[in-house]
Amino acid sequence: MKHLPLFFDLAGRKVVVIGEGPKADLRVKLARSAGADVQHLDTHSITAKDFHGAVAAFVATADEAKDIMVQRLAKSAGVPVNVADRPTLCDFIMPAIVDRDGVVVAISTSGASPTLASVLRGRIEAVLPERIGTLASLAVTFREQVNALIADPARRRAFLRRLVEGPAARLALAGDEAGARRVALGELDAARRQTGSAGIAHIVGAGPGDPDLLTLKAAQLLQEADAVLHDDLVSPAVLNRARRDAEIVSVGKRMGRPSWAQADIDAELVRRVRAGQTVVRLKAGDPFVFGRGGEEVDALRAAGIAYTIVPGITAALGCAASAGIPLTHRHHASALTFVSGHSAVGSKPVAWPALAAEGHTLAIYMGATEAPAVRDRLLEAGADPATPVAVIENGTRADQFVSTGRLADLARLAAVHVQGGGPSLIIVGDVAAYAVAVETPPLAKVS
Repeated sequence: MKHLPLFFDLAGRKVVVIGEGPKADLRVKLARSAGADVQHLDTHSITAKDFHGAVAAFVATADEAKDIMVQRLAKSAGVPVNVADRPTLCDFIMPAIVDRDGVVVAISTSGASPTLASVLRGRIEAVLPERIGTLASLAVTFREQVNALIADPARRRAFLRRLVEGPAARLALAGDEAGARRVALGELDAARRQTGSAGIAHIVGAGPGDPDLLTLKAAQLLQEADAVLHDDLVSPAVLNRARRDAEIVSVGKRMGRPSWAQADIDAELVRRVRAGQTVVRLKAGDPFVFGRGGEEVDALRAAGIAYTIVPGITAALGCAASAGIPLTHRHHASALTFVSGHSAVGSKPVAWPALAAEGHTLAIYMGATEAPAVRDRLLEAGADPATPVAVIENGTRADQFVSTGRLADLARLAAVHVQGGGPSLIIVGDVAAYAVAVETPPLAKVS
């Protein structure tokens, strides 16, 4: 390691910045953001006295001779100096910085490649949760109490680790600070009494199948889960992103097969969370689009269980994009409706005449087995038999299979996908003509 990374308290301390222009201005801004007493000077009549009492100096004149002159003056005053773009003149270097409300990450390549450091900063910024500072504040709030109430160092470390990774952390990151404090207090009391900790449920969208389409938050939660309760349609590639020692439980429901009742799934969620587990309820697509996520949230609320909701890319968006279909188009479709091919008993009937109108795109979930009835209802409602349709099976996955044709042929087209057994989405409307019919995978993926 060429440079030792240090975080230096500059509050109220003198820092000298020499030079004009964007690089000097950036150093002034950074030093002031750390609370430093910044003296911003140009190179006219500068002497070693200007550096007396300073804890650091930044030089950014963009002139090599001036840079060397000022660097020598700072050194003669015994002040560590950084010279922009001249690593051989530097006592310390400037890292690329990620600052999220007091949580600071510094990235350095020891001056070898500032561009690489900047790229890495962008990647870290994309991964860090937006409210990570709130989580740091939660940890500060409880630190003294934890030190006072948990004497054993190993148990104390375990509690603090859970505080920043477990249920309280997830509530803080979701913006529920009051809920996070309540959960943390409960866990602290349990830890003090050496009883079980409170758990949490995360209702998470797995996306349409391609694991690279998981949201960052979904991927993070899969790495934290004690148990993953997943739908049958969640792809194995997505399940492989879960923590290695997490318990993977299939609670899927598939038509015509033995499966879990919704009440049993609700009860299992409640049971596991009350036992102290962090549970990810992983649903194909988005939990709130034909995913029964709302029913499970109702059950968790009724039981007084802590939970968060993580949306996912729903099948209509992912599959259509992967097949090259724009669901809306300025010249062809100004309305879009998601429709279920299967309706629950007692649900409101679908207004097929409105759905059959021109300029309207239909994305029909779970419709392959009901394709004849869907076709008939649309035709009876006045749809043109020549309306383009596309059936997308295993959308976004390596084995994606797309059939295209006309509404009049929908039953025949869908029958092939029923035999295939993979999850299928039907798109009806003029935009379906944009689909690329593919019978041999793989298909180019969406990123």
